[in-house]
Amino acid sequence: MSQPDELLVDVAAMVESGQSTQMSLTVVTGGAVITGRLAPEAVWRQRVSEVLTDSSNLGEFAGAFTATGPKEGPPTHLHFHVARILQGTVGIPETGGMYRVSIEDVGAWTVGDFSYD
Repeated sequence: MSQPDELLVDVAAMVESGQSTQMSLTVVTGGAVITGRLAPEAVWRQRVSEVLTDSSNLGEFAGAFTATGPKEGPPTHLHFHVARILQGTVGIPETGGMYRVSIEDVGAWTVGDFSYD
């Protein structure tokens, strides 16, 4: 998208302002379908930092994800947690991952997440 979808920016702003992690969303970006729940950026950064801190090989990168405070202006990215990339009949990873997607790069989206039984 050349212009970010204003409605999607509004949804992201509501997640940011409410500090909620309950909004489920599915997006198409760069040919990938990503489905999961949105998180405020600060919550997402904290969780990624925790995962990296616990890693014996990647702990040195944890500091890069430490939140520096609220950002000025509208959100520019979606922060997914408990998310999967949908491929064929499976979601990768099965347990859910942490993804950051530029709102500008979202070509299509829908409310709700998809799962396989």
